[in-house]
Amino acid sequence: MASKDDKNLAQVIEKIAKMDEPERSLVQRTHEVIMTAAPTLKPRIWYGMPAYALSASTPALVTLRNDDRVNLALTEKVALTPAGATDGLLMPAAWYFDSLDETTEKRIAEIVRSVIA
Repeated sequence: MASKDDKNLAQVIEKIAKMDEPERSLVQRTHEVIMTAAPTLKPRIWYGMPAYALSASTPALVTLRNDDRVNLALTEKVALTPAGATDGLLMPAAWYFDSLDETTEKRIAEIVRSVIA
């Protein structure tokens, strides 16, 4: 019998598989980056989008949305800190992207790891 985590992962994989290209490949690769950077996070569907939490019963911390652009976002459950400098008290919590390169993948990994630190 499959565990709740296994079922949730299967739902995320299915959701990604139903996306149109090129977003499907982009979201699939981002999912892989997230899971490699933070293997303790548990993927699941949250408000119709792939999301990642500490467990099946805790709030989502990171979401992946595919609207006009792919969006990586941190939820309100993450401890956010002001950016400082010219951004002052603004707290970075979402990033849009339409392609991935090594630098972007590294930054996504840093963002995701900061959520569980």
